[in-house]
Amino acid sequence: MDISTVAILSPGDMGHAVGQRLRENELDVITCLAGRSDRTRALSQKAGIRDVATMDELVEQSDLVMSMTVSAAVPGVCQQVADALIATGAHILFAECNAISPQLVRDLEPVITGAGGRFVDVSIIGGPPRPGYGPHFYASGQHAKQFEQLSDSGLRVLKLDGEVGQASGIKMCYAAMTKGSWALYTQLLMAAEIMGLTEPLIAEFQSGQQAVLQRMERTIPTVPPRSRRWVSEMEEIRDTFAELGMTPLLFEGVAEMYRFIGDTPLGEEFPESRDRDRTFIETIEKLAQHVVVRDDGDQA
Repeated sequence: MDISTVAILSPGDMGHAVGQRLRENELDVITCLAGRSDRTRALSQKAGIRDVATMDELVEQSDLVMSMTVSAAVPGVCQQVADALIATGAHILFAECNAISPQLVRDLEPVITGAGGRFVDVSIIGGPPRPGYGPHFYASGQHAKQFEQLSDSGLRVLKLDGEVGQASGIKMCYAAMTKGSWALYTQLLMAAEIMGLTEPLIAEFQSGQQAVLQRMERTIPTVPPRSRRWVSEMEEIRDTFAELGMTPLLFEGVAEMYRFIGDTPLGEEFPESRDRDRTFIETIEKLAQHVVVRDDGDQA
């Protein structure tokens, strides 16, 4: 199967950048913006992605559908595509590209295949494509070889041996390290701020943890605009670890941390509109202002 038309669901932060990269490599890229936000519409227009009116038209015109949305929305998007496949008789390749657990991706595969589609498990590690940079797209399952065609269209595809679930598994482990660390850094710095210990703690980091401090300086200001959509991703990591017989409590806490950040005014920002002059210390100060400390010293 040759891939000439790719549908992106949906063209948000990652999706619009992937769509733009594919367009730059001469693929036709489409989406369905029915019910989408003004921001998503603007990102899609910026990337030059062609809008179609209905999901039925989308699957009829596509060779490949790439699902890239927040983790909590994944089952609903998968079912919408399946319903459109049944209604039209189309036979697309469906790439599940979201941050979800291996067990969930295996549950979703028969939803698509039962509707006549082909299914590939894909995970994205890294930020949205930009000039001179591209994330890794891991692919696993029976149809991973077909998805690997996108290596010729500007994406860095790495095919994994094994079944559906392997690509999602590597994403879960990698995101546990990156986003788990960012939540830990943010929380410990908030604790220091509340106790009036920010200055000596930063001095200690400068003395013995310079690489970690540099990572905090770069990353923490970028966390609040993305925190809301990371809540469900952390819950997927929780479920992954629980399924493997390990404690789910660690990433239950990380999900709660991102839920807290998302409920502050900083969580209202978007990546493209955040205050880029705000330092990581100023970010921590603003977040710490929203912690309610009980009389016994515990966070309420």
